[in-house]
Amino acid sequence: MAGSGDASTEVLYPVELGRGRIRFAQGIRAGRWVFATGCMARNFSDGIAPEVLSERAPHGGPPKGEREAALIFEHFDRILRAGGTELANLVRTDQYYTTVKAVPAYQAVRRRVLGRLIPPSTSITQRRFALPGADMEVQAIAAVPSDGFAVEHLFDEALRTRESSGYSPALTAGDFIFLPGILAMARDGEPARNGVAAAALMPEGTQWGGQPIKLETEFIISQRIVPSLAIAGATLKDVVKAQVYLTDPDDYSAFNEVWLSHFGSRGPALTVVPCAARGLAIADGRIEINIVALRPGRTTKRETIRAGVATTLRDQPQAVRAGDLLFLSGLMADDANGLVDNAASDPRQPWYSDSAEAQAAYIIDKAEKLCGAAGTTLSNIVRLQMFFTDIAGFYPAYRAWERRLDGAALPFSAVEAPGPLPVPGATVLMDIWVYAP
Repeated sequence: MAGSGDASTEVLYPVELGRGRIRFAQGIRAGRWVFATGCMARNFSDGIAPEVLSERAPHGGPPKGEREAALIFEHFDRILRAGGTELANLVRTDQYYTTVKAVPAYQAVRRRVLGRLIPPSTSITQRRFALPGADMEVQAIAAVPSDGFAVEHLFDEALRTRESSGYSPALTAGDFIFLPGILAMARDGEPARNGVAAAALMPEGTQWGGQPIKLETEFIISQRIVPSLAIAGATLKDVVKAQVYLTDPDDYSAFNEVWLSHFGSRGPALTVVPCAARGLAIADGRIEINIVALRPGRTTKRETIRAGVATTLRDQPQAVRAGDLLFLSGLMADDANGLVDNAASDPRQPWYSDSAEAQAAYIIDKAEKLCGAAGTTLSNIVRLQMFFTDIAGFYPAYRAWERRLDGAALPFSAVEAPGPLPVPGATVLMDIWVYAP
């Protein structure tokens, strides 16, 4: 059932996938946390479970999306129980879909399984996964309750989410605060255009009067994130990790200008990921942001980690340690001059190397330096999200991890996202969380 990883972590249900014998950690127990990353409706031998596709009688039962989601939650239940916790202690889920049509089916199953206590959630449409036939991939984080460390859902009528989603606007686990993916979605009674709050848009009928991504980002931070943190007694200075999804890659720099105006260079670890156009909960939305923060005045401390590692966006922190978790900012194979030479394809000899593998190796070098500076090691990795502009880069990237960690089972997610990434020529982006006891 379970195998031993580093002395500080425990691998839950390691399996080998495919002919390449990919060693996948279905779950990781790390102290008071359990992580389940890259969960899909697979049976671990043939790819996606045949009963999910039901190819000979596809309409003889629930819709395919509901069958898919139900099996994912069965996997979660098994993994969390093996880690000493349960579904009621989920603190966050992140969902990726290949089509927005899959979202209602997933949400229907989630409501049926979790009831009214649905943890903060982020739902994003991407291109495809490393499992043909799969329309959804989900990441989950749960707490293992103990004295002073329990899950509490926080509610505020002004921050109420749509009934179809139903997740809590904020949740605490000990000193940690989790916020869902937040968009510039209009609430009841707010002026709106196509679901986007009018206050986040340029005046109707104008062609200039502000940059759309700046207006939307400013609105989300000041009008949505700030009030959400407030119900947990926190402010922006307490944020330790953020994931940002952008539908337009031309928005990277303009987004960062607004971000820095609120957080400065000592802000949270930050990962910015491209996603499908019209792939957010509001079709005309440009950006979604999710947050992890610490409750102020408590014992859990925050530390900015530096290891001389180049970051992609201007004044972006390299990593932030918050208590027993180390959050790395999104990593690519870049230095101050862009994509490093030995990670790029050589047009003179293009078939004598693999760019994705070389990029992954360089990223792993960066991550290893940051882990060392924080007093932990890569063997304590608990959540590895890999984004590729071409999913064919997954296996070469995995081989780089396999060599570095001596074949240890990895808690990975592999998603194909639309390019380009912020660094010209880069095809691999990784978001990494590490246990740092």
